[in-house]
Amino acid sequence: MSGKPYTIFMLIRTTTNWLSLDTKARFAFVRETIGPILAAHPTVRMRFFDSEFFCAQVSDVVVWETVDLFAWRNLVDRLRETPFWGTYFDVTNIIPSVENSFADTNDAKAIGG
Repeated sequence: MSGKPYTIFMLIRTTTNWLSLDTKARFAFVRETIGPILAAHPTVRMRFFDSEFFCAQVSDVVVWETVDLFAWRNLVDRLRETPFWGTYFDVTNIIPSVENSFADTNDAKAIGG
């Protein structure tokens, strides 16, 4: 990626539909449905974090990184057309952010960097 990326935190909660799938079916869904969407948007990177053992409001956090908000928008549109959105997971919040923007706009040294 070139330029400063946007980091987008997607807070999600698993549904009983997802929990009722066995592990083989879950991995097949990710491979067959999510995989092609990610492959079609190479400027968007995804990382997945489990949080259900720390948090009651959400079960997982998906962290997206991109410098291309148009690709991000298209990726989300495609996700919404799959069982990911609303059937297997409830998307409870999407938090877009830019890392250490305050320091950048004030010519200051980055926090932690």
